[in-house]
Amino acid sequence: MSYTSPTELIEAFAPCVSSEIEDEQIDLVRAALLIARTEYPALDIEAYAARVDQLAYRAAERTPGLDAGSAIATLNHVLFGEIGLRGNRDDYYDPRNSFLNDVLDRGLGIPITLSLVYMEVARRIGFPLAGIGLPGHFLLKHYAGDGQETLIDCFNHGEIVSPQECQTRLDEIYSGEMEMRPEFLHPISRRQILARMLNNLKAVYLSTRNFRKALPISDLILLLQPQSAEEVKQRALLRYSMNLHRLAGEDLEEYLHLSPQAPDAVEIRKMAVSIRCMRALMN
Repeated sequence: MSYTSPTELIEAFAPCVSSEIEDEQIDLVRAALLIARTEYPALDIEAYAARVDQLAYRAAERTPGLDAGSAIATLNHVLFGEIGLRGNRDDYYDPRNSFLNDVLDRGLGIPITLSLVYMEVARRIGFPLAGIGLPGHFLLKHYAGDGQETLIDCFNHGEIVSPQECQTRLDEIYSGEMEMRPEFLHPISRRQILARMLNNLKAVYLSTRNFRKALPISDLILLLQPQSAEEVKQRALLRYSMNLHRLAGEDLEEYLHLSPQAPDAVEIRKMAVSIRCMRALMN
């Protein structure tokens, strides 16, 4: 599979999310900072990773124990009280909310990036948390030894929420048209967290028709999900919109290979033939 992003970015991101790496071994902080290199190519990954480590040192010094109540209170105090992390309610769709360096520098983020910082600081002090991909919102969950589950909403200063309150969140987002289901509160993998971050960012760029910035995000999604026929098709359309016809044609052929029985297979074949004919006339 060919990519249009800078080679250095592809070569740095690919090993971080390789299928050979166990999901739990994926370094979410460094992978997220590599995503930020789509906007800041010279970003110092290690300097920002060290800042997350420093936050963990601060939290560890203030944690009297690792029981859920103490750990959450300490994490909330350090992250939301001392350094002032908060949800960007005024400009939710600002792309900077999705870049981990900007979140640390500005103190502003969206649920998933605030949760990533919280989750990774917590992991460093021995307090494991899982990501919960609630539709339209992102939460964290702690599993206690006695089976007790605690849901944490980092967009709302680490507030503890109940499953019933999650329905309220869904009502706010979807105007009461989505019912809470048990699977919404199932933990998601680290790869899924990164994919959700990337899809959020791509949606922001597509909403403003910024195809140039959406394209490298699509490349990174395909490093995570190389068998995603839908993502291959979306990248084909992005490439076509940017007059990258040869690469668009390659993606359309790959889409048909991955999904030969797709409902739009006939239209995609016609488009692929049209691209081949157009390129032949240009040669």
